[in-house]
Amino acid sequence: MTEGRTFEVLGLSEARLAAVEALGWERPTPIQWQAIPAVLEGKDVVGIAQTGTGKTGGFMIPALEGVRAGEGLQILVLCPTRELAQQVADDTLSLAVGTNIRCTAIYGGVGYGPQVDALQHGWEVIVATPGRFIDHMGRGRVDLSKIRFLVLDEADRMLDMGFRPDIEKVLRVLPKKRQTMLFSATMPNGVHDLALRITRDALWVEA
Repeated sequence: MTEGRTFEVLGLSEARLAAVEALGWERPTPIQWQAIPAVLEGKDVVGIAQTGTGKTGGFMIPALEGVRAGEGLQILVLCPTRELAQQVADDTLSLAVGTNIRCTAIYGGVGYGPQVDALQHGWEVIVATPGRFIDHMGRGRVDLSKIRFLVLDEADRMLDMGFRPDIEKVLRVLPKKRQTMLFSATMPNGVHDLALRITRDALWVEA
């Protein structure tokens, strides 16, 4: 059944296909196969997916296709932990190789300098933990006016860790016209309600 499932048939750019090949990804995972075309078509996506199912590629591959280098922050990914934020940022840099798209991870416990520089110079992709990102927002360092893609990764863990007020603060200042993707390993009522409220006619996928 997966014989014809290749990245080539998804209509990706040559740069993205080369990056995927360099990573050694031969075929899309089930969640990538479902999510990538939907995001490319402009749809919101809600995914029920564990770590290790390829969900980062599922949201970042198509989001990067819609980013224009040099036009400010366009993709914001919120993650529950610094480890996950760094992992997603590392994957993003690998998927953006061969382009001028810049990405950094923003989280607490480290210095502000490089993070402030990335925000002030409008790096195209920011992967952040909610607490430190809200800190930067409160200091007036974040321009969210050009955000085209919002991703909430491991939303259930973020709510369990008490990040809901921070997430709500970010949601209040984001452009209404954007694509939203939410991924969660489980879908308790709080996450389900959040997904319904922040997405529009989303495709729901499960891996």
